Amino acid sequence: MGHTEAPQWLLSAWRRSIESVGATADRAAILRTGEDVIRRWGDEERVHHNLKRLISVLARVDELSPETHDPDIVRIAAWYHGAVFTSAAREAYARQGGVDADASAELAHEQLGSLGVPAAKISRVVSLVRSLARHVAPADDIDAQALCDADLGGLASDPQRYEAYRREVRKEYAHIPERDYVEARLTIVSKLLDRRHLFASPLGQVWEDRARENLVAERAKLDHELGTLPPRAEGEPSHVDEVLAAKAALFGDIAEAETGHEPAPPRTAADRVDVARRAAQERADERRAAADSDRERRRLEKQDRAARRAREREAARAGHDSDDGSSMSRPPTR
Repeated sequence: MGHTEAPQWLLSAWRRSIESVGATADRAAILRTGEDVIRRWGDEERVHHNLKRLISVLARVDELSPETHDPDIVRIAAWYHGAVFTSAAREAYARQGGVDADASAELAHEQLGSLGVPAAKISRVVSLVRSLARHVAPADDIDAQALCDADLGGLASDPQRYEAYRREVRKEYAHIPERDYVEARLTIVSKLLDRRHLFASPLGQVWEDRARENLVAERAKLDHELGTLPPRAEGEPSHVDEVLAAKAALFGDIAEAETGHEPAPPRTAADRVDVARRAAQERADERRAAADSDRERRRLEKQDRAARRAREREAARAGHDSDDGSSMSRPPTR
């Protein structure tokens, strides 16, 4: 399924970052730990949250590294940010879509401690890993901003790659019923688009426009998909609340982080789904109204053209009828 062969340079990149933050363990221990983390990312149940994604996030961290204070700390946090993962239904509903940020942070604390990384460095990595559970970085923390931006940077992929990403995520969570998935995904995408900025770091902001284009296109597709699905049967259980609870970071915390105001009283996940559904219906109504307006405009233009042609024909006939064939109606001749 999601198995990706680890490139040879990956383990060396891990070793360099671990050594650079002051690990005291011998190189063999560092490499063994790196192999364990790589094995976790390479688990076959992962379709999207796999080694390929890890490598992409690390590449984006490198892109943003010139503006970070401690790039190797950010790289190590990227290594651990999704190290603990399962796509099993119960876990996907209970946690952030299968990614267990707390367990990943605990794994980082345990493994980095065993490698002799200084306590302050470990605490910083753990803090960064946990910050990704909310995807909200403090305005004064450029390293957290870079990590969040690197993680969300895949939203700015080219359209074909973004579509592949959508398929991978759906396949990874194939156990989630279609309506639950579409409703939850629609809410998440809408909430992302509601953010003033998707990317916070200066270098990451260049991804903003492309990411929004992809999200707008996905929202339109989700609106259409939702409209084609049969209504939920009476008594049919819904897991939308659990799916949205797993992604709660994209909702309540964002207003506080971006505006500095207290967040509004939290709404239930069901309320958020209802809001997204009404918003989707409003967008559909707006599209229908725009189409109706366009048809009416074309009808009036056609009517105007027909009337103009009729007036021209009438004027032509009137000019012809006024010509009686006498010399007075002809141009003078010499």
